[in-house]
Amino acid sequence: MTEISGGTTRQSMSAGKVAVLVLVLAALLAALLPEAGRWSPGWWRAWAGSWWAGSWSWSGAAGLLLAALCAPVVARLYQLLFRPLELLRSPDDVGYIAEDGRSKAQAANEVRRRRKTGELPPIYPNGWYRVLDSHLLARGEVKSVSILGQQVVVFRGQEGNASVLDAYCPHLGANLAVGGRVVGNCIECPFHGWQFRGDDGKCVKIPYAEKIPDVAKARHWTSREVNGQIYVWYHCDGTEPDWPVPEQPEVTRGEWVYRGRTEHFINSHIQEIPENAADIAHLAHLHTPGMISGVDLRYTNSKTWEFLRHDWNVQWEPESEPTRHCSNMYVKHALTVFGLHWPLLDVSVVARQVGPGLVYLLFNHSFLGRGVMMHCVTPVEPLLQCVTHTMFYQASIPPVIPNFILKVESIQFERDVMIWNNKTYVAKPLLVKEDSAIQKHRRWFSQFYSKNSPQLQYKRDTLDF
Repeated sequence: MTEISGGTTRQSMSAGKVAVLVLVLAALLAALLPEAGRWSPGWWRAWAGSWWAGSWSWSGAAGLLLAALCAPVVARLYQLLFRPLELLRSPDDVGYIAEDGRSKAQAANEVRRRRKTGELPPIYPNGWYRVLDSHLLARGEVKSVSILGQQVVVFRGQEGNASVLDAYCPHLGANLAVGGRVVGNCIECPFHGWQFRGDDGKCVKIPYAEKIPDVAKARHWTSREVNGQIYVWYHCDGTEPDWPVPEQPEVTRGEWVYRGRTEHFINSHIQEIPENAADIAHLAHLHTPGMISGVDLRYTNSKTWEFLRHDWNVQWEPESEPTRHCSNMYVKHALTVFGLHWPLLDVSVVARQVGPGLVYLLFNHSFLGRGVMMHCVTPVEPLLQCVTHTMFYQASIPPVIPNFILKVESIQFERDVMIWNNKTYVAKPLLVKEDSAIQKHRRWFSQFYSKNSPQLQYKRDTLDF
């Protein structure tokens, strides 16, 4: 079982760097403002001389102080208005209550050790899973990724194609992602220089050998790069893909551009996460409190924030052949402030799930514009899921709009994270008539398991996984 260490939230652009730049520019402007009315080449030479001589007006010093105070605010506004939002949470950042002097990491590890897991379905459903966003892998770059309980190396060859292989060299086990380098469209092992082709994993060069054995090959993962993301196909029996990853044409054509992403790690079985789409009743209780009430479920229902409420109308339905591996969640959202409905912020979303690990959340709004949020669930290990929301939005819409949508989504999602991180899976839940969609969803999801799908191995009546 993986232990969790503390982490921090990262942003797409260093606010500190932007702040320094803004500070320098603002300081120069502040120094010039007192003399702006007398601008001339001659004055400039006089002012420059006085600068280096150390004579500077008190108003200039006050301006510099003001600029220093305002720079972080300006930098944050710049990020919000012009840069994609990237909110990356570590496994212990969200969903745990750290009390009695414990750190978040200690609280998270204690919950993971002591939690009753329940009678779980197989741990790795068959399907497509996100490995990386395309912009995170430059030409000639190598990345190490943990997925489905295994280590893989992801690299982009000199021709621009992304490839995924098992990380460990079949020669003597060196990790190709740690010190390995791209040579043409191959990955070179850092230990002995063996080179493996990205297309199929076959070894094409052993620097000191006269002949390359026919069996010299690293395991190759079937992968696709579409919608600005890199996916791999997993099937417990090693079969070829049963369905393709649907292309979002607006992303391919560049009409919808990258506007940011969030990343969370969930300590639960993978099925718990998509099952939320069919758990319609939880929306009224968990997600009705306004976004400003935060994510800590101990306080989200505080009367302080009752003036802002979200209203939801949701329906979930599976698709039939030939796309029975897909389902749709239809969401209508309304916002009320002090009991008054704001129609301008009514949003309709169609969330189309494709297989166990990929959801397209399509936005279409007359004022807010159009876009898609790619919701991806990728198992890192049996009870640890990496969940990302990657936003692509109309290029003509200011980034602040998709940034706002992505931020609101992350707040609502982190409320679910607090539930998932602490709950147990109930194989035979006690349901009422209004919960019928949950059982319907479980029957639909079961198609992604097969006879040889791996089960979680642990000793009963102990805490040892």
